[in-house]
Amino acid sequence: MKTAPPLRHGDGDSDNEDSEGTIIRTGADAANHLLPMRDDCEPALTFRSLLLATCLAAFQAVMRQIYSFKPTQITISGTFITLIAYFLGKAWANVLPRGDHFEARWREKGGQGKPPRWIALISFFNHGPWNLKEHAICAITATSASNAVESIQVFAAQDIFYDLPLKPATVILSVISIGLFGYGICGIMRPITVWHVEAVYWSSLPTIKTLQGLHWQDLKNSKPLRFFWYSFTGMFAYEFLPAYIWPWLNSISIPCLAAMHATGAKAAVLTNLFGGSINNEGLGLFSLSLDWQYITSFNTSLPLKLQAHAAAGYLVCFAAMLGIYYTNAWDAMSQPFMSTRLRSEDGSTYPSAQVFSGAVLNETALAEYGIPRLTGSFAYSMFMANAAIGALVAHCFLFWGGDIVRAYKSAKSGSCDDRHHAYMAKHYKETPWWWYVAVLVFSFVLGLVVVITQKITLPVWAYIVSLLLGIFIAPLSTILYSRFGNGIATNNLSKMLAGLMLPGRPVGNMYFAAWSHSVIANAVNLSNDLKMGEYLKIPPRAMFLTQIYGTVLGGFINYAVMISIVSGNRELLANTDGYNGWSGATIQSYNTNATSWALAKYLYARGTRYEMVPVGLAIGIGVVVIHRIFVYFVPKIRSFATTEINMPQFIQYAGYIPYNASQTCVIFSQVIAGFITQLYLRNYRPRIFKDYSYLVTSAFDGASLSVLFILSFAVFGAGGPPRPFPSWWGNNADGNYDFCPSAE
Repeated sequence: MKTAPPLRHGDGDSDNEDSEGTIIRTGADAANHLLPMRDDCEPALTFRSLLLATCLAAFQAVMRQIYSFKPTQITISGTFITLIAYFLGKAWANVLPRGDHFEARWREKGGQGKPPRWIALISFFNHGPWNLKEHAICAITATSASNAVESIQVFAAQDIFYDLPLKPATVILSVISIGLFGYGICGIMRPITVWHVEAVYWSSLPTIKTLQGLHWQDLKNSKPLRFFWYSFTGMFAYEFLPAYIWPWLNSISIPCLAAMHATGAKAAVLTNLFGGSINNEGLGLFSLSLDWQYITSFNTSLPLKLQAHAAAGYLVCFAAMLGIYYTNAWDAMSQPFMSTRLRSEDGSTYPSAQVFSGAVLNETALAEYGIPRLTGSFAYSMFMANAAIGALVAHCFLFWGGDIVRAYKSAKSGSCDDRHHAYMAKHYKETPWWWYVAVLVFSFVLGLVVVITQKITLPVWAYIVSLLLGIFIAPLSTILYSRFGNGIATNNLSKMLAGLMLPGRPVGNMYFAAWSHSVIANAVNLSNDLKMGEYLKIPPRAMFLTQIYGTVLGGFINYAVMISIVSGNRELLANTDGYNGWSGATIQSYNTNATSWALAKYLYARGTRYEMVPVGLAIGIGVVVIHRIFVYFVPKIRSFATTEINMPQFIQYAGYIPYNASQTCVIFSQVIAGFITQLYLRNYRPRIFKDYSYLVTSAFDGASLSVLFILSFAVFGAGGPPRPFPSWWGNNADGNYDFCPSAE
């Protein structure tokens, strides 16, 4: 590492008078006016940072795995781990003997030169104050370990739905291979996805600001830091109510309350329109959630342009789902509204295990049980997911292609528009390119061993094709995520291609998606962490070792947690909608997608709704081509640049609900919270936005996740049998939590 004098707070910092009233709109604005350049040149990789990172990586992986079996998928921010690491690190530094104290006393007594070995030994274990870089190493290692949850769904689905043995070696080696391959791609993409000034990764800003606030602000003199702890304490006390005691707060629906005694067809329509709580399927129009664990700083930190795309997309999705169902398009009314499960002709759950004996199609059983059916909303969602992928590819090439080429040329010449990367390049050794290439080769060989030696029904040639698909899509998905704060789900494309190449093999389909889509997801998440390292001035080589270590560690931890949860809740996860503790909706949706694509040739042959799904790719590409032509002739509408319209994001949200949100009562709350933060505070209260918004929402995250962790092991069944809260009007456990009427 090159030596450099510390760049202290205020030297080239963003917190000066010139940037006090600056409105943060672009990545350059965030880099220049929101994120300080301060670097205290402290050690990052120390014994205590690595030990605490190991413990917290295990903890974070457990939390992410638990949330993958929750009724609503949550983006677990790094704030929760950041807070725990802060307290543990401070306690370590203050309670144990410190090397800097002993060295200071030794020098006061006349000590000269190099300190004696006994002081060096004490310094090895506890060298000095708990610093920001050690703290960040803990958070980033934990995030790397939790990334495995993206690929662990394959093994959970295999264990729940199919009679195919699941060996620990299969899971662990596969997860490590997938994670490391994603990291290798991440390293190759750095010029455009890490070093580029517009690659901000907006969702990571709350964690960054929390880290800086905890270490650079004094509680007595810092009003923002005091508000951080006020917010944390208040949310911690409150979160027990909606999460366990009073779940009605998570699904407030005035229309449902007004018509709670309705019956028959009227009740069914009301529930479909306005019900969206944990235990009923519906759109949740105008339903409100007051549970922060489902809102999160992720929703409030996304830029306004994404908030607008999401709101517009949700409106289209609402209208499309209602139109499909109530016009009986695709025979939609023959199936339950919004169900994510694969169903038989009569609406019952489809017997996947019997039809795919040994995870390979049994045509005799298929003839007996018939062709599976999809709900109209789910088929629509898959169509839109494919359209979003096609739009993603077209948008990146037509709108950002020139920028990508310029970024790599700039990296080759050593120039950079991002002042944070320019500083890092000047003062720290960059990770060599060949390190990342070596990771790619190693992970490829590891995956090859799994494919050849384990019975996962995935041929070697299909394994190679899946990796090539991941290599092609990963840069495009990461670029979009880094600039907009959210990416495009590509698992539908992976499963579609696998279904066409590997007919009748749903488990092979899942593994194909794991080595393509999950590789892409890991590349996105690891690129996010690399950018965080640049903002926090962590040496690149320390980041490399940290992320590799966390990725490998996560393979072991996620397997153990997944097996524990699935073993104790197998029937609930496979065949029910669950309750506020556990839900199988996500894993059912995952299996439905893989199984239906495994039967693609049969579905096409019968003329079902499925033949329209692949067409979505071409439609998505066509929409972006039309948009690009429109931008050429109409670059601006008044002060609005038409290039700000992002069709991949809009299309994704226009089909988002059936595929991703089983608990739709949270959507309205997320949209409101996002617009309050990004429209009102950012534009009309810029000082409050910069000083308070990220800290306060991070405090809410940390508090709500702390409560969730306690409840998961105390009463939700993660550490024993579940202990539901007694029924009362605020916990309508025997009906719908939002009191939407039942058709019966």
